[in-house]
Amino acid sequence: MKAIDLKAEKRTILGKKVKTLRKEGLIPAHIFGKGLKTLHVSVKDRDFLKVFDEAGETGIVNVKVDSSEHPVLIRNVQEHPVTGDPLHIDFYQVNLKEKVAVNVPVDFEGEPVAVERKEGLLLTPMSEIEIEALPADLPETIKVDVSKLEKINDTIHVKDLKIDKSKIEVLTDPEAIVATIGELITKEMEEVEKEIETEQAEAAAEAEAAPEEGAEEKTEEGEEKPAEEAGESKLPEEAPQEESKKE
Repeated sequence: MKAIDLKAEKRTILGKKVKTLRKEGLIPAHIFGKGLKTLHVSVKDRDFLKVFDEAGETGIVNVKVDSSEHPVLIRNVQEHPVTGDPLHIDFYQVNLKEKVAVNVPVDFEGEPVAVERKEGLLLTPMSEIEIEALPADLPETIKVDVSKLEKINDTIHVKDLKIDKSKIEVLTDPEAIVATIGELITKEMEEVEKEIETEQAEAAAEAEAAPEEGAEEKTEEGEEKPAEEAGESKLPEEAPQEESKKE
């Protein structure tokens, strides 16, 4: 990968005062490395973001400071917790003739057959792989073709990846799983779903067995009370006929 140029300027502003640089559209940074005295610099935010988007953390960046040039890797970018804007950058100067160890992101390509058939779920437990190589031989990403994964438990290990081992040494465990096909619903999920269904069925049964709210009260209110309880006689009132005749 060809080195990407980035212009930087030496800075004397350190500590909390670097806030003034950010207000001017500059990002504070420093260049460090084996046998190198740390160099404090600043770079324009728009220039850095463009370079970082292209180089990532594995591409060589040629930082130019005055008349000197520094081949570096972008080792760390501190970001604002809310806006995500870069606050500080660590540039690690490398010796182009010495190997360096870095973590390279994994780039998954294609769609597994099992996923297309809706027979399984793609699981990707690994997002980076650690390798060692000369700076110029560092890949931007490691591509992983998952399209041939056809059934449950089909797996791709680190040892299965297509990597030029004549230039790159893989430091990650070769037996580590990079991608695999899992069940759409695991046994654990099936058990959870069964428990939920059982609880719902029991709740429905209880609801059907219980009388409707207020039904008992309505029944009692709707029934006619026995006359004795009401303090009334069951027989209709009879007029005293004899006394009427006498009158």
